[in-house]
Amino acid sequence: MEKHGNSKHIDGKSLKPNLSRIVLVMAVALLIMAMIICFSSGFRTAVPEIIVAFLLLAIGFRNFTLLKGFSFTLLICAAVTTSLSYPDYFISYHEFKFALLITPLIQIIMFGMGTSMHVKDFVNVLKMPKGVFIGVFSHFLIMPLLGLTLASISGFKPEIAAGIILIGCSPNGMASNVISYLAKANLALSVTITAVSTLLAPLITPLLMKLLAGAFIDINVENMMFDIAKMVIVPIVLGLIFNRLLRHKHQWVEKIMPLISMSGIAFIIMIITAAGHNSLLDIGFKLILLVLIHNLTGYVLGYWSGRLFKMEERDCRTMAIEVGMQNGGLASAIAKEMGKMATVGLAPAVFGPLMNITGSLLSSYWHRKPTKNEVAYRAPSR
Repeated sequence: MEKHGNSKHIDGKSLKPNLSRIVLVMAVALLIMAMIICFSSGFRTAVPEIIVAFLLLAIGFRNFTLLKGFSFTLLICAAVTTSLSYPDYFISYHEFKFALLITPLIQIIMFGMGTSMHVKDFVNVLKMPKGVFIGVFSHFLIMPLLGLTLASISGFKPEIAAGIILIGCSPNGMASNVISYLAKANLALSVTITAVSTLLAPLITPLLMKLLAGAFIDINVENMMFDIAKMVIVPIVLGLIFNRLLRHKHQWVEKIMPLISMSGIAFIIMIITAAGHNSLLDIGFKLILLVLIHNLTGYVLGYWSGRLFKMEERDCRTMAIEVGMQNGGLASAIAKEMGKMATVGLAPAVFGPLMNITGSLLSSYWHRKPTKNEVAYRAPSR
């Protein structure tokens, strides 16, 4: 009886990977079908198959360690493809405009960030002041200046160019913490840099926007400070209080908030993409190229900012990720509060999906490449 019970347990454990393989086979079959339809009837006809294939790949990847990091990326790909192909469904429903949901969604996401934070995250600032200072300073120096440079040479209309600067002036996002974990970087340092840069955003982001984007569009510093504070500081503080007082009584929050955050970010990107549908079709490739350069250069300069200060490999990886990855959802919400969602919001909407793709690839590469400390730890003692 015991052996029989164990075998059932083993079969039960192997059920999920087997189910995931079936899902992945279905996804590949749909992609092949989509390619055939593309060649015979055009891309637009194959859109439903492509969207479902992305969703199935996202579900199937979650049960494989090496592929799990790409799951959210594929979800975003499905979201962008859907909103670009069917924009009218994500602009309004009767008289209700979906753009009104962006700020509340960001507040919910920031509340989730607060529930995942602890007092020790801020104590870490005292434990690793050098790394936190270098990370936050590099982030708010490198990405805004890169954004200004790319905006100046883009040739875009002023409001679209200002969006490139806005994404550069935004703080880190929670996605950087996930990528740092997968890349075997310094997760504690990553979480602390993200927390500090996010809390500084209501002050630093408006000032940088006034300084760097003021030549492109009119920036009201006070209004932007207030908007970011209500989207960032208030929900994070409430999340911290909830975590401190009620977390042990409501542990389901810890499990469900990441899912809500991912879904919220995906929906925000869909709303922004739909609103800027026409502009994206006109300048899409050029904007994608500039945003990709922005993101990749951020990784490179972030990594070498760590090297410049003789930081360990794990910390340098953290610097790369924390500098190169931005909070695209917050930047999109800022653009919406400015009343320029379809123009200033375009670059953030493109940056979000792209950074998840590049971040997933970077973490996959670094995950397979051990640091010197890992090599030394694994080496047999003589």
